[in-house]
Amino acid sequence: MLAGMSTLPADDDLLRAPPVHWPWHGQARPAFALAPAPGQESAWDYPRPPRLEIDRRELVVRWGARVVARSTRAIRALETAHPPSFYIPLADIVPGLLVPAEGSSLCEWKGPARYWSLVDGERRLAKVAWSYPHPLPGSELLRDAVAFYCHELDCRVGGELVAPQPGGFYGGWITPEVVGPFKGEPGSEGW
Repeated sequence: MLAGMSTLPADDDLLRAPPVHWPWHGQARPAFALAPAPGQESAWDYPRPPRLEIDRRELVVRWGARVVARSTRAIRALETAHPPSFYIPLADIVPGLLVPAEGSSLCEWKGPARYWSLVDGERRLAKVAWSYPHPLPGSELLRDAVAFYCHELDCRVGGELVAPQPGGFYGGWITPEVVGPFKGEPGSEGW
């Protein structure tokens, strides 16, 4: 197990009752949602709480020329209004590159998040990944898996370069098969 994966305690008071005030939960698309073309998915059809599924396409994360992770068994998290986040099993990440980063956050569906930085010799990329070492019920698949922000990394799904989810907080990967608009864009604060 990666150092720090099991050191973040859950705060029971924060996890008692997830908010349910969002107007969309994947049952119906809002009028402003883009219609998917054949072979595409709408982020507005994804459920809330999110659905987790294994994705067998090859995922590759590169930091410059260095391969950080390669997997054909990533967990794809599908949540209303978000492009999918991909969680890569620790066994598919190059050992020794991830170090614990400062800070934490809380997802009402997945639990308390832990952040990670990449370090390779003198190179450092701060707070570029996150994980859920103590996932809430329903998100157990995420234990021992790490998701990467793709803003400063070359991340590919099935050979296709992904684009980062808008904004600085969310870490979804926009692939050609998913349409939005996506949470994180200007004006999406109430989604």
